[in-house]
Amino acid sequence: MSESADAAPLLEVRNLAVNFRTTYGDVSAVQDASLRLHAGRTLAIVGESGSGKSTTAMAVIGLLPKNGRITAGSIVFDGQELVDLPEDKMRRIRGRQIGLVPQDPMSNLNPVTKIGTQVAETLLVHGMATARNVDARVVEVLQAAGLPDAAERAKQYPHEFSGGMRQRALIAIGLACRPRLLIADEPTSALDVTVQRTILDQIDRMTEELDTSVLLITHDLGLAAERASDLVVMHRGRVVETGPAEQLLNDPQHPYTQSLVRAAPSVAAVRLQPGAYTASADERIRHAEETFSEHAGTAAEPQRTDNIVQLRDLTKIYKIRGKSEDFYAARNVTLDVPRGRTVAIVGESGSGKTTTARMLLKLIEPSSGTMMFDGMDVARLTKVQLRDFRQRVQPVFQDPYSSLNPMFTVGRIIEEPLSTYKRGNAQQRAARVRELMDQVALPHSMLRRYPSELSGGQRQRVAIARALALKPELLICDEPVSALDVLVQAQILKLLGDLQAEMGLSYLFISHDLAVVRLISDYVCVMKDGEIVESDTSEEVFTNPRHPYTRQLLASIPGNELEIYDDDAGIAS
Repeated sequence: MSESADAAPLLEVRNLAVNFRTTYGDVSAVQDASLRLHAGRTLAIVGESGSGKSTTAMAVIGLLPKNGRITAGSIVFDGQELVDLPEDKMRRIRGRQIGLVPQDPMSNLNPVTKIGTQVAETLLVHGMATARNVDARVVEVLQAAGLPDAAERAKQYPHEFSGGMRQRALIAIGLACRPRLLIADEPTSALDVTVQRTILDQIDRMTEELDTSVLLITHDLGLAAERASDLVVMHRGRVVETGPAEQLLNDPQHPYTQSLVRAAPSVAAVRLQPGAYTASADERIRHAEETFSEHAGTAAEPQRTDNIVQLRDLTKIYKIRGKSEDFYAARNVTLDVPRGRTVAIVGESGSGKTTTARMLLKLIEPSSGTMMFDGMDVARLTKVQLRDFRQRVQPVFQDPYSSLNPMFTVGRIIEEPLSTYKRGNAQQRAARVRELMDQVALPHSMLRRYPSELSGGQRQRVAIARALALKPELLICDEPVSALDVLVQAQILKLLGDLQAEMGLSYLFISHDLAVVRLISDYVCVMKDGEIVESDTSEEVFTNPRHPYTRQLLASIPGNELEIYDDDAGIAS
C-alpha cells in the first residue's frame, strides 16, 4: 500500500543548489530546487536539456562530477540526510536502496565485459544472488527488462547489442536489486514504443508490488504524463511548476510549461501539424500519392529519375558464433527516397533500421542487393566518386557521445568537415560554425567546451550541426532527436523541414518515435525482423494501418490518448 499524500515522503529535496567549477568560473546548474516523492509513486522531472533535471537526480544519488558540488539545500531519503553523507555509507544506499538507469548506454556499460557479467556484478555486490544461482538470476533480470533470448544475450558484449538493447541492459542493472527508489534518467529514450511499454509496465508493477518509487527524468512529455502521478517542470536550473500530472497537462500555469505542452509531439501524436512546413499537409499527402513507388517493399526495379535513392533487395547476413544458421539483419529491403522528401523507417530495435542506413552510408557492406544514389551504383564508386558521395550524404548517428571526438571542442567538431573538404577560408568556416550553432539552438559560449561538458541533448545538437555543415543533399538520420527535449526537438524538426523546402534536401529518417515520424515524414516503411512489412504514405500508414505489427506500434505510443492543453482551442485530444 502506497503512503498517503500527508505521510512523510520517501524523498524530499529542499532548496537544492548545485554549482560546477569551470575554467571560466562557477556555473550555477540548479538553484533553489525543491520536490517531494512519496513511496509507491512516480515523479517525473521534465524540461529542456541543460535545465538541471539530470543534475538534480545525480545530486540525490551522490554521483555529481568531480567539479560539481552541492552549495545549499537538503536531500532527505527515507528519513536520512544525504548531503555530506560519507562515501562509504552512500555506497550502501546506492544500488541497493536507490537504483539508477543512466542516460547514455554506451558510456555506462563496460565495453570489454559481457553483459551478463555486468548484471551479475551488481547482484553479487549487493547480496541479491549467490555464486550458485547468479546465472539464473541474471537471465531473470534480463528477461524482465525485455531482452529476448536472455541466456544467449548475457554472453554477448555491449558492441554486439543495438542501441535499444544496450539501454535495456542498463535498465536490467538498475532494477536488479529491486531498490526502494529508482532514478531513471531518460530510461527509454533509445527504445522503440513497444519495448518502452514493456519496460514501463515492468516499472509500474514494481511500484505497485514493492512500493518502489520512481524519479523519472524525461524529455517526452507524453510519456511523463502517462506514467507519472506528479510532474516537476524545470527551466534554467529552477523548478517553475509542480503538481499532479493530469492537472499540469490540462491546465499548465507557467508560460514555459505551456510551451512544453504545445511543442510535445508525443502528446499530439495523432495529429498532423498543418503549416509546420512550407507545403500544407494536403499538398504533402497529394505529392506522396503521386511520387511514392508502388513497388516499395518489393523486388521491382523501376528506373526513376525523381528518386535520389533506390534500394533493391538489400540483404545483410551475419554469421553467429556457435550457430549453424545465419542471422539476417536485413532481408530483401526495397525502398525509394524521392528527391526533396522524407522517408521514415520505423520498427523495434533490432528490426534492421540502422543496418539498412549503415549499408547505404557504406559503413558496412551488403551481402546482396543494389544501392543506387543519384543514378550511381554505390557499390561501384571510384575513390573520387566516393569522396563526392561522402559530401553529398551525411549521417546523424543515434549515440552522440560515441560519434563525437572527446578530444575536440564543439567548435572544432562542427568545423572539421569544412576543413576536411576545404570549404572556405578560416574566417568563413568560423562564421559557418556560428550559423550552425544558431540553427540548432546552442549558444556560442559552448564553442570552447568538450562533449563531456554537455548534456545528452546538447551533444545530439552538435552532431546535427556537424552533419549540416556541408549542406548535403541526403541526410541519413538515425534517431536524430531521441535525446532532445520537446522544445529543441520541435526546433530541429522545423529546421529540417525548412532546409528541405529551401534546398531540396532528402531525408532517410530512422526513429522509434512514431509521433516524430508523423510530423516529419512523407512516407513510412515499417520494418520487423529485417523485412519491410508495410510501406505507404505517412497519412495512410497512420490513419489506415494494414499490418498487425503497424497497429501494435501505433497503439503503444506514449500519451496517444491523453488530452492536452491548447491555448487556441482550450483542450485538444
